[in-house]
Amino acid sequence: MPVRRFYTLSGSCPDQVGIIARVSGFIAQHRGWILESSYHADDGNGDRDGRYFMRMEVRADSLPFHLAEFRERFRPLADELSMTWKISDSAVKRRVVIMVSKQEHCLYDLLSRWQSKELDIEICCVISNHDSFKALVEWHGIPFHHVPVNPDNKPAAYAEIRRIYDEVKGDTMVLARYMQILPPDLCDRYPGQMINIHHSFLPSFVGARPYHQAYQRGVKLIGATCHYVTSELDQGPIIEQDVIRIDHSDSVEDMVRYGKDIEKAVLARGLRYHLEDRVLVHANKTVIFR
Repeated sequence: MPVRRFYTLSGSCPDQVGIIARVSGFIAQHRGWILESSYHADDGNGDRDGRYFMRMEVRADSLPFHLAEFRERFRPLADELSMTWKISDSAVKRRVVIMVSKQEHCLYDLLSRWQSKELDIEICCVISNHDSFKALVEWHGIPFHHVPVNPDNKPAAYAEIRRIYDEVKGDTMVLARYMQILPPDLCDRYPGQMINIHHSFLPSFVGARPYHQAYQRGVKLIGATCHYVTSELDQGPIIEQDVIRIDHSDSVEDMVRYGKDIEKAVLARGLRYHLEDRVLVHANKTVIFR
């Protein structure tokens, strides 16, 4: 049975009466068929400012117009609601660029999920600061770019990464254990497009060697965090996390081994939420419609 094509409308706006009535009314007015809908009202306590978050899936063939016209017709209503919004087409595959260094487990996992269609994406290329996985990546029929990074060539290396990403028209960059700190200008150029897997339960143990830090602190839980990349190291909005229990008998090597399984699962879940427009970011926090 063919997969039904749908549009995903997501966004947020200042909380007010009648948001869903007006948005669903707009869709109903054009005979649109809503397949799935999710909402969340933030009451403005603490450091939040009282916003309303929403996500809807609408059958594409139920509407009398295509996506471009939907955008034009919906824009006046979104402007009235002061809504930050986007709409995407399930028939258009996301263009993903994977970045990796020497740790292979997340790359292997993403390639496996891509090959089995579990992640229905277009992997435009893989970029690495080492050439270890060139044969593996090219065996999958995916272009591989070796962009070495050292203290003397960083500006040129990151300019090349930017050039490749723009050239292949990437819309999502996945740092699958890419162990280099990206410069602020590169992070700022692609807000909400760059996803990282960090091998600790943030905000604990940021930066390098988090398992060693955790071992020294004698923690009883270790974890992994999938988050958006920002110019502040390991401080971007968190998309997904998970943990596993350890004890005093576990060595650093044990923790690294356990952590690899968590990292793969957390990155895959976080990437899927992002690709399906289930992640709404506001004030460095996220609302996730699972």
